[in-house]
Amino acid sequence: MTTFTTGTDTLTRDALAVLQPGFDGTTAPDWVRRRLGEGLASVALFGRNVASAEQVAALTAQLRAERDDLLVAIDEESGDVTRLEVRTGSSFPGAHALGAVDDTALTRDVARELGRRLAACGVNFNWAPSADVNANPANPVIGVRSFGGDTALVSRHTAAYVEGLQSTGVAACAKHFPGHGDTNVDSHHALPHIDLDATTLHERELEPFRAAIAAGTRAVMSAHIRVPVLDPDRPATLSRRILTGLLREELGYRGLIVTDGMEMQAISGTYGLEHGVVLALAAGADAICVGGGLCDEATVQRLQDALVTAVRTGELSEERLADAAARVRALAAWTASVRDAPGCGGAPQPEIGLTAARRAVEVTRTAPAAPVTGPVFVATFSPAPNIAVGDETPWGVGPELERLLPGTASGTFTEPDAGARALKAAGGRRVVAVVRDEHRHPWMGSALDTLLDAEPDTVVIEMGVPQSAPRGALHIATHGAARVCGVAAAEAVVAG
Repeated sequence: MTTFTTGTDTLTRDALAVLQPGFDGTTAPDWVRRRLGEGLASVALFGRNVASAEQVAALTAQLRAERDDLLVAIDEESGDVTRLEVRTGSSFPGAHALGAVDDTALTRDVARELGRRLAACGVNFNWAPSADVNANPANPVIGVRSFGGDTALVSRHTAAYVEGLQSTGVAACAKHFPGHGDTNVDSHHALPHIDLDATTLHERELEPFRAAIAAGTRAVMSAHIRVPVLDPDRPATLSRRILTGLLREELGYRGLIVTDGMEMQAISGTYGLEHGVVLALAAGADAICVGGGLCDEATVQRLQDALVTAVRTGELSEERLADAAARVRALAAWTASVRDAPGCGGAPQPEIGLTAARRAVEVTRTAPAAPVTGPVFVATFSPAPNIAVGDETPWGVGPELERLLPGTASGTFTEPDAGARALKAAGGRRVVAVVRDEHRHPWMGSALDTLLDAEPDTVVIEMGVPQSAPRGALHIATHGAARVCGVAAAEAVVAG
């Protein structure tokens, strides 16, 4: 593709304005600062950009020195998906734990405190919450990121989360439209198909998005999924029928539409990155998320050139590009207006995350067992992480139990023969077995069988979606693997 000379004319500025790119490093690269002067209106932060809250605040201040009306986006769902606390684990439980408690006031308070902390770091756009109904237990990518499998529950908590987050001047983003909950394919790797009838789609999948829109969500993120009942040919992110016909015209949504990451294989592996970006804008998307993987200036230039070329060849109308760019700028203006309002965000609630995690713990005693009073062996059975969660963030209960029960040791095990290896490593000590979505991993169930056959007083902690029947002398379901969920689980072990 021909590379156009970077200019400051309206077309090139609009092409830059619709991009939400990522970058490397914990300080602002020169190329990003230069592009902000040329029209770039948004950037996205990922785990690689975060060392501490203070460092993120300094980074966003650097960026805003170039452009004050800047959207700084982040994928901070909390719970299993955290960027702000990527190296320590989140101070807040995720959506599934909040859904398990089912107290919308608590959900609103958690989202408000999260928003307050994001705003203090200079972040004003959060790609959360997940409005997906987790209707398929085999779903490999949503799971505990969803408030649950009941449409009404997901709807009321989605609305509460949007209200809490946006009260701090941080824009919420309901995702993944029109609903990513009923799939067994991860769109990071391939293009999922969701074969639903129209009634199920409208009554189950779309209801949480209606609730988000009614609550005033400032953004909606599209899903890289094919829903034949809506569009047999194109995935939602590239479908005019879905983004414009359904979301804009039928549901009456007027805010920003942002795509999921465009380098995900569901799009880039099928349509190509540049062509996919053009198709997304033409379909009705306003902002292009890119940078989870590709995070260099060359990518930004390629996508800017692709959009400019598409306008000049007639594949994308100049009016559609201008409208998209205007929506990006309007969202930035809204965040600034709310941020400066008196009383924005309310009083800090620093312990609200731990309070919520404790309330989400569900304890089941399946048989009489002695209390846990001394050192134990923590056997963590670890599945391969999905890309949304990543492998940087620690999880489990080992460190917390080592703190509460000095002398405790820990080990991590995966297939094959995980149970036998854990039993040997335990060396006769009482075992606390930690699993994550046991129902999706047969090897994990087999490992627990081995442990429980040999040591019936084994304590089992489920840190994913608790679909399998409780077992073990003491079964503790946390409904998520955030750091605070580990703290709450360890407390429950010691409390017995």
